[in-house]
Amino acid sequence: MIESPLFPPLLTGEVVPRHTDPFDKAVSRAMAGVDSGTVFYSETGDNLCAALVLAPETPLEEAIQAVYVAQIGLAESLGALAPPEVPVHFVWPDRIKVNGAVCGGVRFAADVSDSKAHPNWLVIGIEVPFMHLSGEPGENPNQTCLYEEGCVDITPMALLESWSKHTLLWLTYFLDSGFERIHNEWRPRCDTLGKMIDRPKPGIFVGLDEKGRMLLRQGVMTETVSLIEFAEHL
Repeated sequence: MIESPLFPPLLTGEVVPRHTDPFDKAVSRAMAGVDSGTVFYSETGDNLCAALVLAPETPLEEAIQAVYVAQIGLAESLGALAPPEVPVHFVWPDRIKVNGAVCGGVRFAADVSDSKAHPNWLVIGIEVPFMHLSGEPGENPNQTCLYEEGCVDITPMALLESWSKHTLLWLTYFLDSGFERIHNEWRPRCDTLGKMIDRPKPGIFVGLDEKGRMLLRQGVMTETVSLIEFAEHL
C-alpha cells in the first residue's frame, strides 16, 4: 500500500489512474478550469511523475519564471532527502543533474504562447526516475536514476510531498520578491554557466537576464532565448 502524500495548505493532490500521464491530465483539467494549486500525480513506484496547475496573474514572460521555482523546489527536496554528498544541478532549460548525470527534469505548458499575453493556466510537471526502466545500470554514463546514486531510502511519494512544500515556499518568495531572488538561488546550481553548450544551440551560456531568458553568446553577438520556446505545444 502506497501512502498518499500530504500536501501543504493551498495545494491539493489528485492521483491519476495507472498508465495515465499526470502532465497530460493536468493540462486537460486546466483547460476545463480546475483550481490553481492542484497537483496531479502517479503512484507508480519506479519514478516520480507529477504536475502542478497554476493560474498566473501576469503575462507569460513573467509567469514562465515559475519553471525555475519548480526546479529549485526539486533541488531543495533532493537536498533534504538524499545523502549529503549527492550534488544536484540544473541544465537549462529543463533538466536536472544528480551527481553529474541527467536525472529527470521539468515540463511545462500554457494556453498562450505570446510572451505579452496573460495565460489562464500554466502547468509545470516534474519527472524523476528512481530506477532504470530499461538497460543496465551505468550503461549510459550521462543518464542516471536516484537509486543508482545512493538515494535508496527516498520514495516517490516522499519526494513529491517535499517538492510540493519547497515549491510552494519558493512560489511565495517569487510572488513577494520577484524574479531576482529566484535567479540568485537558481544561478549557483547551474553547472553550465560560462561554458560552451550545444543545446538549445551552440554558444557560451552567459547567464539569465532579468526576465529569465538565456543569454547565449555566439562570437561577438549575444542573443536571448526564452523558456517559452520550450513549452509543450498542445
